[in-house]
Formats: sequence, structure tokens, C-alpha cells
Amino acid sequence: MNFINKENHTFTFSSLNNPVLKVKSGSNVVFETHDCMCSQITCSDDNMDSIDFDRVNPATGPLYIENSMPNQTLKVSINSIELKGNALAMTGPGVGVLGNKLDTMTHNILKIENEKALFNNLELPLNKMIGVIGVAPSDNKSINCGTPGSHGGNMDCKIIAEGSSVYLPISIEGSLLSLGDIHAVMGDGEIGVSGAEIGALVDVKVEVIDNLTIKNPILETEDAYYTVASAETLDDAYEIAIEDMFDILLPKCNLSKNDLVMLMSLTSDIEVCQVVDPLKTIRFKVKKDILSQLNIDKLI
Repeated sequence: MNFINKENHTFTFSSLNNPVLKVKSGSNVVFETHDCMCSQITCSDDNMDSIDFDRVNPATGPLYIENSMPNQTLKVSINSIELKGNALAMTGPGVGVLGNKLDTMTHNILKIENEKALFNNLELPLNKMIGVIGVAPSDNKSINCGTPGSHGGNMDCKIIAEGSSVYLPISIEGSLLSLGDIHAVMGDGEIGVSGAEIGALVDVKVEVIDNLTIKNPILETEDAYYTVASAETLDDAYEIAIEDMFDILLPKCNLSKNDLVMLMSLTSDIEVCQVVDPLKTIRFKVKKDILSQLNIDKLI
């Protein structure tokens, strides 16, 4: 089994990071992950003031995929997410959407029992997801794991879950895939700056797709495709995501530009991933049953 221990983690997506494992396209790999606080908070008595914020959002990896080259696409299929231990939720002044209304940084430890996260006296159904997943950017750039972008990164998209696939644009040889920031529960927006942060074992399959170049991440689920974009504002992000979907669909369908815009307006959805990171992230959804009626078997 291909396995990457959680102690092999990074806080940046960068071509300068040394890979911890090399595999062939088509391989399955299990990533062991820390929670987003790198296991610094483990019980209700831990002091939030002691957190080293330089050790936030660790991503396990990077993984080198052989024969992956710039201008190709990396497909990452999420086989399973096995949660480990308890989860952590936190918020406080100066973070999230409502940080201006809060006076102190506080946290809750959530036990995971019977497919539920226990928050105070509430039982919250699990929606296990990957918050951070991405590849290295080009030109020796280094991007903090807390920031999303065209490379992927901290998209905090709850669609990135068991059974879904993530398509990432490859910028460097080997791709250098890393992932982490698993959530047991999270609502769209992540408005308080955290989901139910938890460690996990994540089993994925990695595949290099030749002759396919994309500009930003694309997601696939059983019933839909999503274009994903991150920008300084939600307005800028949704414009990028919608334009990406339009550009992909236009050459595949027999509709005029005007008719395609009308169809997208009638049947497609803008959905918010997160609004609390340095860049905001949007996903734009097109249902597979609509694509089927257009005689489009696969979006990409």
C-alpha cells in the first residue's frame, strides 16, 4: 500500500518542496492527515492563546506522480475518508464573518459517534470533506496552504468528499499533490473560520489525463460537474467559474452562445464554498442530466 504519514506535511504548495513518495499514474495512495491546527488543540482545557499560527493548515505530502507534466490535468478520485479521534471547532474576534461581534477566542471539542458529531446537546450528521487539496504552482512560487487558487489549495469545498473527483491543472513535472484540513462537518461558507476540524486517513486514486489543459479546478460527483474559482471577492470568483464552464460547454454542444447562456441561467447553480480565506471560493454547478440531453457524455 502507498502510504504517506502525517508527519510528512507541508505548509506551502511549492515546486521547491521535496516529494515524500513517487507513484505511477493510476495508483492508490493513503494520506494520513493532521487536523488544521496540526494537533495543537486536543481537549477543552487547551489554551487557544498558545497556538502557533505558523503551523496551521498542514497538508500531507507532497506526492510526485510520474510522467505528469505541465499543461496536463491531474484527476484525484476520493475513495474514502476515515475520521480519526475527536473534532475541533473554534472561532473568535477578528476571524470569520462575525469576528467583530466576539470578544474571546473559544473552541469546542466534538466527539464523533454513530455517524454524528456531538456539538453541545446537538447531534450533527457527518459530511466528511477535504478542505485543502492541490498541486504545486509554477515558476518556483510558494503559496500558503491556507490560500486557495488555480492550483487548488484551501478551497474548503464540501463537494470534495467520498465518491467525488477533483481535476487539477498541472503546472510542474510530478504535480506534487498535497492534501489535508479534513472536516467532519462544515456548512457552505465556513462563516466562523472553522469546520469540525479532524485528522483522517484519506484514500485516493491519482491519474494523469493527457491532452487536457484546464485553467482552474473542476469537480465531478455522481450527478454533476462544478467549475471552481477563487478570487479576492465573491463577484470576481463567480465570474471566473461561470466563464470557465461556458468555455468548456460551448464547443461541446450545438447551441448558440445566447442559447447556452440562457440554458445555464435556467438550470445551473452558483454555490459558495468559503468566504473566510484570503481569497473567496465559488463553485458553479451543471447537472449531468442536462449534459446528457445535450449529448455530452463527459464534460472533461
